[in-house]
Amino acid sequence: QVQLVESGGGLVQAGDSLRLSCAASGRTFSNYRMGWFRQAPGKEREFVAAIRWSGGRTYYADSVKGRFTISTDNAKNTVLLQMNSLKPEDTAVYYCAAAFGVVFTTMVTEVGGYDYWGQGTQVTVSS
Repeated sequence: QVQLVESGGGLVQAGDSLRLSCAASGRTFSNYRMGWFRQAPGKEREFVAAIRWSGGRTYYADSVKGRFTISTDNAKNTVLLQMNSLKPEDTAVYYCAAAFGVVFTTMVTEVGGYDYWGQGTQVTVSS
């Protein structure tokens, strides 16, 4: 059974950095794509970034492009999200997600395009 466990969230000030981790288990993920989503209070869950576990292809939401970097640590079976220059509007619960398949279709940015989800980690950015 696939299990995704996020960590690394916290309370920071605007302009600070955080690195989120998603520990993945239960599968060999080389044929999976991984994503990060976030959900702010009263808002729908939105796409942040995605990566092909086997390497190479990444994709970012316009709102985080140039500030966030998604990567994988194959040795630790972990997906990372490095978040720099954080803004108050980045405040949300951040979720890790996994989907079988390495092709980046339009579903890569959709909640429905992922099969497995973590429990989320809170990121709060104060102004």
